[in-house]
Amino acid sequence: MSQPAISQAVAQLEERLGEELIDRTKRPLELTSCGQLFYERCRKLCDEYQAIEDEVRQLRHGKIVGRVRVASIYSVGLLQMQAYVEKFELLYPDVKVQLEYLHPDDVYAQVRRDNADIGIVSFPRGRGDIESTDWLQQEMGVIVPPQSLLSKFTTIELSDLRDQPFVSFTPDLTIRGEIDRVFLDADVEVRIVHQFDNIENIKRAVEIGAGVTILPLDSVRREVEFGLLRAIPFKRVQLTRPLGIIRKRGRPPTAAVSKFRALLLDADKEEAPAADLLAASVT
Repeated sequence: MSQPAISQAVAQLEERLGEELIDRTKRPLELTSCGQLFYERCRKLCDEYQAIEDEVRQLRHGKIVGRVRVASIYSVGLLQMQAYVEKFELLYPDVKVQLEYLHPDDVYAQVRRDNADIGIVSFPRGRGDIESTDWLQQEMGVIVPPQSLLSKFTTIELSDLRDQPFVSFTPDLTIRGEIDRVFLDADVEVRIVHQFDNIENIKRAVEIGAGVTILPLDSVRREVEFGLLRAIPFKRVQLTRPLGIIRKRGRPPTAAVSKFRALLLDADKEEAPAADLLAASVT
């Protein structure tokens, strides 16, 4: 819809209700209390109607139908999440999966606003209107380019990274705080040369030799297999990144959403062990 058409539709709705729904004195625009109430109740009506349609089709055809809207943090990895989506669509071809990559704060916001059925986040926090389910514990290790002197190591100490050029996450991410804490506890200081808010950019920077990094091992499987990166386990430190599945509390999931969530929760049983990845890296 064009902006004038939207403005006209909102104005007509406000005239019918006799209340302002949008506070136009603020930038960006915000909903008034009446607007927020109207939005939330209409969202519930739309969700209920969608659920009814899905149930009718399922009853008639005996199939799982509908849609699943997933909001995921960038750092889960494009290939990793896409693999789950492709597997799900093979199992349930009548379900459409909408996958969106966002900043962690935006993932929580989309779930709260009912714009996403489930969210994938690291270091999940379930509180208030958000409930969280533990999903994966991803082992983390040191990731280096093949030409690095560190690539010859089979295990690595944190002290080996002292003064190394380091490609890091941005300071606003929880994973950055956890890595910084590990360095602080070990009294090790690295030279941060680049900062990104997603794993894909970090991997590309390490590939071209900009520095080394610490990442979940699962996120570099493809690069290790093709010899683009080396993954080295820690010798004394055990650093993991927890992933969780979040959803809005009190919002019943559709059959399609339940099936997709179940597929994710079963995925950790099929993941190749990190030891296999590291063996491939050393080889």
